[in-house]
Amino acid sequence: MTKSTLMLLCSTLVIQASLAAESLPPSGNATVATIEAAVATNPLLSPSTLAFGLPAFDKIRNEHYAPAFQLAMEQHLAEINAIADSAAAPTFDNTIVAMERSGRLLARVSAVFFNQNATNTNPVMETLARDLAPQMSAHQDQIFLNASLFQRVDTVFRQRASLSLDPESLRLLERYHTDFIRAGAQLSAADKNTLRSMNAELASLANRFNQNGLKETNAAALIVDQRADLSGLTDAEIDTAAAAAKARGLEGKFVIPLVNTTGQAYQAVLTHRAVRQRLHELAVARGNHGGEFDNRDIVLRLARLRAERAQLLGYPNHAAYRLDDETAKTTTAVNKMLAGLAPAAVANAKREAAELQKLIDASSSHFPLAAWDWPYYSEQVRKEKYAFDDAQLRPYFELRHVLEDGVFYAATKLYGVTFKERKDLPVYHPSVRIFEVSDANGKPLALFIADMYARDTKRGGAWMNAYVTQSGLMNELPVIANHLNIPQPPAGQPTLLTVDEVKTAFHEFGHALHGMLSNVRYPRFSGTSVPRDFVEYPSQVNEMWALWPEVLQHYAKHYQTGQVIPSALVEKLSQIQQCNQGYTTTSYLASALLDQRWHQLTPDQIPTDVLAFERTALKEAGVEMDAVPPRYRTTYFSHVFSGGYSAGYYAYVWSEVLDAESVEWFKEHGGLTRKNGDWFREQLLSRGGSVDPMLSFRQFRGRDPEITPLLIRRGLR
Repeated sequence: MTKSTLMLLCSTLVIQASLAAESLPPSGNATVATIEAAVATNPLLSPSTLAFGLPAFDKIRNEHYAPAFQLAMEQHLAEINAIADSAAAPTFDNTIVAMERSGRLLARVSAVFFNQNATNTNPVMETLARDLAPQMSAHQDQIFLNASLFQRVDTVFRQRASLSLDPESLRLLERYHTDFIRAGAQLSAADKNTLRSMNAELASLANRFNQNGLKETNAAALIVDQRADLSGLTDAEIDTAAAAAKARGLEGKFVIPLVNTTGQAYQAVLTHRAVRQRLHELAVARGNHGGEFDNRDIVLRLARLRAERAQLLGYPNHAAYRLDDETAKTTTAVNKMLAGLAPAAVANAKREAAELQKLIDASSSHFPLAAWDWPYYSEQVRKEKYAFDDAQLRPYFELRHVLEDGVFYAATKLYGVTFKERKDLPVYHPSVRIFEVSDANGKPLALFIADMYARDTKRGGAWMNAYVTQSGLMNELPVIANHLNIPQPPAGQPTLLTVDEVKTAFHEFGHALHGMLSNVRYPRFSGTSVPRDFVEYPSQVNEMWALWPEVLQHYAKHYQTGQVIPSALVEKLSQIQQCNQGYTTTSYLASALLDQRWHQLTPDQIPTDVLAFERTALKEAGVEMDAVPPRYRTTYFSHVFSGGYSAGYYAYVWSEVLDAESVEWFKEHGGLTRKNGDWFREQLLSRGGSVDPMLSFRQFRGRDPEITPLLIRRGLR
């Protein structure tokens, strides 16, 4: 530890001690000893000694986070101020590279805390996250609104033509300059103060929205009194519901936890219509029915502040501000794409609805098709039309086989990487598994954390995150995690997945590959550090291998007999890929259009009634169908109101255009081969954000993307 670092830690610890009404020994030597003791007892304050820098999950406690954040933020600002106040003329190395090297302690502490808060939270962490939101926002503003620092960045930027920088370094300089301008570096002093206030409030509001969503999703779980009411579920699924109820102190009852989307998986199999309706109504009521978790006022304030901030920064609305830094570039481009897809999707959905209504009318029941009926009757159509029942597949989709013999197997075939479980490394939950990943040449490549099961302390959905990002500059290899929310069966029972869960596992591993196969110099460009409307592209491409014959036959084996999935069942699975695409596409587009409507408002256009605005927006966009609700309604749309997808939910279908093109390329070039995988890795996965993403795509594909493969895939042509 350097002397300057000790001085910095000393000043911060003295402040903390004073606030805590404690006193440090007066002697300088004693103070240094105290600091060293604090570092020694707080595992967050020193680099991890574990493989790949894996956090010491077994040693990190709640009380370690707050002091670590305080020290890390002060250290980072000291590093930044040293750059900004330097008497030396600004250069690429002493300004841009110096910023890349700064804040490593804060990056480490933040990665651990925010990832753990999403996966294994508790009340102490939730409180700290609430308090940290405005502090972290203010910390970022202290950097990007530092006039002296921006002057140095701007000076180097203006000299870029004469600096003879390599392409990645030139892109880094250009990105930093853009980041500062987009953060408000050119605003007046008064406007900077206004912006600071806005950013702090926005951060707090987003955190409140997120915590409300997590808490209500847990609290609003469906509670059923009678086992018979869960008719349609397997015995194992009902036992899981009983175990979930017991864990909540509801012995003798059954609990079906909610997932974060509007649609709930069990709606497809529950035979009791009233139970399906209760499950649906619980899902769509989240955040909008009063009480402590209501998000409507938060949404309105977020929308207004985002619109006001965008105008302060020179943009007409928040969507224009966000899209200016994406591959789409303009709201016009996004609106055109969504409007072009919506009519065909809705027409398909209406045809599907008519088919489902015929099935209802032909039965002894007589009622109009409702949102809680669609999943159930679409499953009946699949059974009738294709003699296909999703329950036929689940015995072949056991989690361990899917992960090791499917997801990993495909990655090995494509990229030559191999996986070895590391049971000697600490985990933060007993169900978590860690694998060391080696490259084709045998060299260490990454650690992969597999966190597959749902729990009350974990937010909903599925996602990838990085505890350590790859960087040549910092000589760091990545530690990447995937998170799913699969219900964990009672001890001794197998974890059998649905087709959608299998695809999700492959999808999220596509993100993981983007992080693990990164090969860039600068941390700013590592892995998934690409535009939001490009980040989903590699993950969507990886989904193709879930049903690729060679991969499917390698992992889809009956969990009891070991029998490979029958070819007849595989053929049926292939036939149903376009089944229900009208519903799926319309539901997604409704949410994407809602996102754009909220974020293309100016401050004076912000409504007063969230639900009325939502209904009007869906109707005007031509996607309002009572039986086809949005994938996310406004008040639990965490992607855009508490995540990083504000004005960016369109990214999934935007990226799918590239994905569909890439799938065609793989098929044209022989499919699952090392040659193909190496080309995709070289041109796309390894480059992160170090090159323009569309240039990467064109170099991979050989031309600009076309939308036709996507339209065919979704049954829209």
